[in-house]
Amino acid sequence: MDLPKETGEGVRIVLVTDLHSCFYGRGQHRLISMIDKEKPDIVLLGGDIFDDKLSDDNAKLLLEDLVTKYPCYYVTGNHEYWSERVDEMKAYLESIGVSVLEGECETVEINGATIDICGVDDPTRLFLRTWLEQLDTAYQQTDEDHIRILVTHRPEEVSVYEKYDYDLIVAGHAHAGQFRIPFINRGLFAPNQGYMAEYVSGTYELSNGSVMVVSRGLARESTPAPRYFNHPEIVVIDLE
Repeated sequence: MDLPKETGEGVRIVLVTDLHSCFYGRGQHRLISMIDKEKPDIVLLGGDIFDDKLSDDNAKLLLEDLVTKYPCYYVTGNHEYWSERVDEMKAYLESIGVSVLEGECETVEINGATIDICGVDDPTRLFLRTWLEQLDTAYQQTDEDHIRILVTHRPEEVSVYEKYDYDLIVAGHAHAGQFRIPFINRGLFAPNQGYMAEYVSGTYELSNGSVMVVSRGLARESTPAPRYFNHPEIVVIDLE
C-alpha cells in the first residue's frame, strides 16, 4: 500500500479478525506459524477474537504467544459483547500486554514511520451516540502528518468512516459473506449488510481517499453454516 506520507523503511501489519476462539492445531501452532512467517511489525486484532459460546482457551493460546513478539492492538467485536464477559476479556488482554482501544489512539514509531493507531469498540451494546463519540475522540488524538490507522470491527459503516481522514481502516465481521460466489467479489450474506453485501473481503477505496481493508476472518467450527469458496485468512498489509 503506497502512502503519500513518510513510511521510513516500510511497515508490515498483520490483521487478525474473527477467530472466534477456533482451533488451529495444538497450541494454535498452525496459526502462530502463519503469522510468524510474515514477520510483522505490529498485529491488529479486529474483533471477535473470542466467542460467546466456545471456550476462550484457543484465543488465549494465540494471544499469549503473539504479545511476546509483536505489539498487539485490539478492538471488540459483537461476540465479545454477546458473551456478557467483555469487561473480563478486556482486563485479561491488558494484563498480558495487549493494547485495548476504546475510542483511543496510540502513537508509535516503527522503522522511521510515525503511526497513529486508533480503535473503537463494537457498537453492539453501545448507544450510537457513544460509538460516534469514540470515533470523534480517537480521531482528535491524531496528527495529520502521521500515518492514521483506524481499527474497527464493522466494515458496513462506510458513510461514517468517510467523515474522517484515515489513511487505512481495517475491519472484519462479514466473514466474506460466508458463501462466496465464484468470480464475483461478494458473499451471499453478511451480518448487518444483508444479501449480496458489498464490503465483505478485500480492499476498498472510499470516497474520501481512505483505504479500507476487510478480512475474511478465521472462524471455522464456531459458525452455524460452513464456509464455501471462502478460505479463512490473516491479512498482510505493507505500508510503503
